Amino acid sequence: MPTYKAPVDETLFLLFDVLGFERYANLPGFADATRETVEAVLLESAKLSEKTLLPLNRTGDVEGCVREADGSVTTPKGFKEAYRQFAEGGWIGLSADPDYGGQGLPHTIASAVNEYASSANMALAMYPGLTAGAIAALVLHGSDELKRIYLPHMISGAWTGTMNLTEPHCGTDLGLIRTKAAPQPDGTYRITGTKIFISAGEHDLTENIVHLVLARIDGAPEGTRGISLFVAPKVLVNEDGSLGERNAVSCGALEHKMGIHGNATCVMNYDGATAWLVGEANRGLSAMFTMMNEARLGVGIQGLAQSEVAYQNAAAYAKDRLQGRALTGAKDAARPADPIIVHPDVRRTLMSIKAFNEAARALILWTSIKADVALVSEDEKERVAGDDHMGLLTPVIKGVLTDVGFDNTVKAQQMFGGHGYVAEWGMEQFVRDARIAMIYEGANGVQAMDLIGRKLPRDGGRAIMAFFKEVDGFLAENAAVEGMAIYLAPLKKAREDLQNATMWFMANAMAKPDNAGAGATDFMHLFGLVALGFMWAKIAKTALEKKAEGDGVAEKMDAKLATGRFFMERHLPETSAHLARISAGADAVMALPAEAF
Repeated sequence: MPTYKAPVDETLFLLFDVLGFERYANLPGFADATRETVEAVLLESAKLSEKTLLPLNRTGDVEGCVREADGSVTTPKGFKEAYRQFAEGGWIGLSADPDYGGQGLPHTIASAVNEYASSANMALAMYPGLTAGAIAALVLHGSDELKRIYLPHMISGAWTGTMNLTEPHCGTDLGLIRTKAAPQPDGTYRITGTKIFISAGEHDLTENIVHLVLARIDGAPEGTRGISLFVAPKVLVNEDGSLGERNAVSCGALEHKMGIHGNATCVMNYDGATAWLVGEANRGLSAMFTMMNEARLGVGIQGLAQSEVAYQNAAAYAKDRLQGRALTGAKDAARPADPIIVHPDVRRTLMSIKAFNEAARALILWTSIKADVALVSEDEKERVAGDDHMGLLTPVIKGVLTDVGFDNTVKAQQMFGGHGYVAEWGMEQFVRDARIAMIYEGANGVQAMDLIGRKLPRDGGRAIMAFFKEVDGFLAENAAVEGMAIYLAPLKKAREDLQNATMWFMANAMAKPDNAGAGATDFMHLFGLVALGFMWAKIAKTALEKKAEGDGVAEKMDAKLATGRFFMERHLPETSAHLARISAGADAVMALPAEAF
C-alpha cells in the first residue's frame, strides 16, 4: 500500500520564511494565524490525512460508489465515518466567516490543508472541497436569507454543496444551457433540465446536498447574458430550519470513470425542482465564476497533490529497489546490486518531480496569500492588485500544475517498472486520478485560451505588467547577492522570453486570431515556467540567508539550493522552445483541411 507524509515543515518554510506570511498580521484573520497556530493546524490536518483518509484511498478506488434502485448513492466503506471526522474537526469551516460558524483563518491555510487531504485521498477530499466553493459563492452573491438558511449547515459539514453547470450538449460553452427556471408566484422558481458530470451530486455522507444550478429563466436572453444561478437543495428546508420534503432533484445515473471512483459523479435530473435565485437574474455566470475560480485553484492543488504522493512513493522505492550497478562502480559492494537511486536517469526523473513540487507549492501559497489580501485588505490598491494576480495566475495554476502533475505521476509510476503497472502498488491509481484534473473545471486548452483572450489583455494588461514589475524588482534587488547569479540569470532570460511572447501576441493576434489559439497552450506553460522559476529564486535567496545564519539547517538548505539549480538548468530553458513555437504562428497548425484528419 502506498504511503504518504504531509509536507508540514515544507509548508511552514514557504509560508513564513520565503513568503513572509507574518507581514500580513494586520489583516483580518491573519492576526490569529501565528506560526505556532498554523503549525498546530497543519500537524492536525496531516494526522487526519495520513491516518484516516489515506487508508481509504485504495479501498475506495476498488469499491467505488454504488447507485441504488431508488436513486440514492452509497459511498465506499469507511468514507462516511472519515467525512464525519473531517467535518467535526472543523476543517470545512477553517477559513469561513465566524458569523456562520467558521474559524475565520486565511484561505491560504485552507489551501495547505486541501493539498494534504487531496494527496491522501483525492476522491474523498472532493466532497468538502466542492462544499467550500459553494460556500464562497453564497457568501459573495447570496441574500442574507439564503446565507442564514444554508451557510451554518454547510460550514459545519452537516450539508455538502455542488456546482451544476454542464449539460449533455454543452460543456465549456455555457451559453448553450437549456435548463429552464420557471418563476412562481411565491418568488421561487421551478428548475427543469438535466446536468451531467456533477461531482458529489448524490451520496450518503450528509442528510442534505445544496446544489448550485445554472439555468435560464423563461424569456431570458439567449447566450451567456441570459443565465441565472439558483440554489436547489436535495431536501427542502422548513421555516424553522428543519428538513422537510424531498425536492424534485434526483441522480439518474453514475458515470463509470477512469479514476476518482470514490467520488460520485452524477447525472442530475431536475423535474420542476424548487429553487431560489442567487444574486441578480441573468447574472448567474459571474456569480458561478466565484465558485469556478475557487474550484480551479483547488484543481491546481490536486495536480500538485498527486504529484507529491506519487513522488514520495517513487523516491522511497528508488532507494530500496536493487537493480544493476552504478556507472561509476558499485556503491554497495556487499549487496548483489545497487539501489536504482544511483542511476543518473532515475535521479533526473526524481529531481524533475521534486523541483516541480516544491516550486508549485510555493506558487499556490503565494497566490493564495494574494487572494486573501484581495478579500480582506482595507487598502483598495492592495485589493485590486491581489484580485489582478489571482485572475491572471488562476488559469496558469490550473492548467500547468495539472498538466505537469499528471506527467509526474506517470514518471513516478515508471520508477517501479512493471510493479508500477500493477494495481496493488497504488501508482496506477495516482495516474488515473490525476488525469481528470486536466479536464474538469475547464479543460486545460480552455484555460490557455482564457489566459490569452481574457486575462492577459484585461485592464490594458495591468496584471501581467504588475507580474513583470515584481520579478524585475526581485532581480534588481538581488543582483549583487553572493550565490544568486545561477538562479537570477536563467530567470531573467525566461522572463524576457515571456515578455517577447506577450509582445508577439500583441503584434500578431489581433489581425489573425488563430495565432492566439495556436500559441495559447505554449504561452500558458511558458508563463508557468517563469512563475515557478520566480518561486525557486525566492526559495534560493531564503536558503542562502538561512544557511548563513548557521542555525543547524545547512544540509536542508543545501538540498533546496541544489534542487533549485536543477530546475534553473534543466527546466527553465524550455521557455525558449515555447517562444519559438508561439512565434511560428498558426499557419502550420491550420494548414490541413478537416477532411485530411
